[in-house]
Amino acid sequence: MAEQTDRIELDIRDDRASGNLLAYENGKAAGVIAYFVMDGDPAAFVAVHTVVEPGHEGKGIAGALVQEFYAMAGRAGVSVVPLCPYAAKWAERHPDEAPEAPAELVERAKAQLASHPEL
Repeated sequence: MAEQTDRIELDIRDDRASGNLLAYENGKAAGVIAYFVMDGDPAAFVAVHTVVEPGHEGKGIAGALVQEFYAMAGRAGVSVVPLCPYAAKWAERHPDEAPEAPAELVERAKAQLASHPEL
């Protein structure tokens, strides 16, 4: 999926099998959100870490990734639990695009991450 930020055009791809939402600028890796899909009822997408590659900072890549992550969850009909500090701050600044996850879902996500740190 191509996303247009104010300064650059990104190609954002979901690699669900590896738990990465990847951003490419001109065919080169520019950033990633590491995440996992929390099963159960209700299910959720859990953002664990957001990274922008050196040389790509300050271009809106992290924000574009988080925005697409929330949109992806919306299309799947699941909540987002932003355990990643960047994603959590982005969600606070964009409450219209980032509905808050129920507290019990956040606690389940934290427990699952603690018991499976490889996620």
